[in-house]
Amino acid sequence: MAAPVRTQLDISRLLTEAGTVLSNRLAAALAEVDLTPRAQCVLIHALEEERTQIQLAALAGLDKTTMVGTVDDLERRGLAERRPSATDRRARIIAVTEPGRAAAEEGQRIVDRVHEEVLADVEPARREVFLDLLIGLASAEPVPGPKAIRRPRGR
Repeated sequence: MAAPVRTQLDISRLLTEAGTVLSNRLAAALAEVDLTPRAQCVLIHALEEERTQIQLAALAGLDKTTMVGTVDDLERRGLAERRPSATDRRARIIAVTEPGRAAAEEGQRIVDRVHEEVLADVEPARREVFLDLLIGLASAEPVPGPKAIRRPRGR
């Protein structure tokens, strides 16, 4: 029995593989300063404004259990701490410490460098089109289905 004829390139596989390559590259580069991409993401979003653990989890695309472990690790290392919110006494926010700020700044330089390296061989006009297409794909409304493979990142 013959397989069905493909009429389109398997972009799902290509995007997944490209994402894996980039994720591995980022993880290796951030390991040089003892950060993970997940920790870097949480630190950056926590520095932007006062946010709860739940808000940070949504922005970082993390489930509750993974987020708790990430914040526990950041606290253990002195990079962040859980504090009462200044605006809502019932809520606790994730506050980045000064060592955490320094780590996040160094981590962001690394992330920016890796992204630049990945796109270095793409001419500027094509790079802009490529990035616009990626933004469009990532911003598309999820289609309801039987069960999502992964929940979409918070926007």
